[in-house]
Amino acid sequence: MGFDHVHSSGTIARDEMNIRVALRQENALTQWARVERGVSSALILTESIRTLDRARLRANLSDPEIARRRATILALIDSLELVEVDSVVLHRAAQPMPTEQGTLDAIHLASALLWKDATGIEPVIATPDAARGLAPKHTV
Repeated sequence: MGFDHVHSSGTIARDEMNIRVALRQENALTQWARVERGVSSALILTESIRTLDRARLRANLSDPEIARRRATILALIDSLELVEVDSVVLHRAAQPMPTEQGTLDAIHLASALLWKDATGIEPVIATPDAARGLAPKHTV
């Protein structure tokens, strides 16, 4: 995944990247600080909070720690341009894809592709998964 055009393009944020950046985890996207325009499917809110809830249960996190992490995640999401999940996005997500995509990943990818169509800006996909990052390059 290349980030040489981050300053001039949108970056589509995935929930995993959002959590990693917000919580300053080791495997967070180091280029995130260079992103000038973050964009995501509106799914990012639900996925991020669900991921935090799983972390709460697995790591037995305290209520104050959960509140702090939730506030950090919500602040990061508030800084993003969100693509609402509507019938157009769902229809696009149902179309064949060049790489294997689960339902939620297909919705994120469809959101990125429709955002690209609307803005004319080639997105940089922020994802830990190489297949997800390559899919936009091979999708018509």
